[in-house]
Amino acid sequence: MCIACYISEDVNLIVLDWNAGAGSINYATAFTNTITCGESLARFISWLNAATGASPFQYHLVGHSLGAHLIGVAGRNLGGQLAYLTGLEAALPGFITNDDRFRPDDARYTEVIHTNAGVLGYLTELGHVDFYPNGGVNMPGCSSQECDHARSYFYLAESLTTGGFTGTRCASYAGALTGNCLLWGRLQMGGLVPKTG
Repeated sequence: MCIACYISEDVNLIVLDWNAGAGSINYATAFTNTITCGESLARFISWLNAATGASPFQYHLVGHSLGAHLIGVAGRNLGGQLAYLTGLEAALPGFITNDDRFRPDDARYTEVIHTNAGVLGYLTELGHVDFYPNGGVNMPGCSSQECDHARSYFYLAESLTTGGFTGTRCASYAGALTGNCLLWGRLQMGGLVPKTG
């Protein structure tokens, strides 16, 4: 998926190829490398800031599955000062009680898009704002768990070209599943800029 192909703004794009760490068929190895790679990414961003004068407030990190937790680790290692983290379908296995999972305070604004919640992806809230399109499972056009799990980055790409989807505020995940979302407030899912305030 070419997220860069959908960006119509003047931005610098850095892609982290952590295939050497995540490409193992052994999930435990990839899981362990998630933390190590997140710490390395934080060191790279610190170096980049020192070398260029960039500020942590200028970054928007995006990660899918294990990569969602990886960007959380990076943000945490940078003191939660990054502007915006988007976790795309954060992985569930190994992270239910793990302190290294994606957290709201990993950046100034954190957002998670859940598309296979409770199966391959994390079920409960992880960010300042969590979006559950179609209740977070069984995505339109998908006939497998893997397709559902991958759908989050298509939603992010669409948010970059069209403004995305409008979410309705719910008190809980259970409320979202039952359509009992009576709280005031709507918010656009995805996009390039954090939705703080």
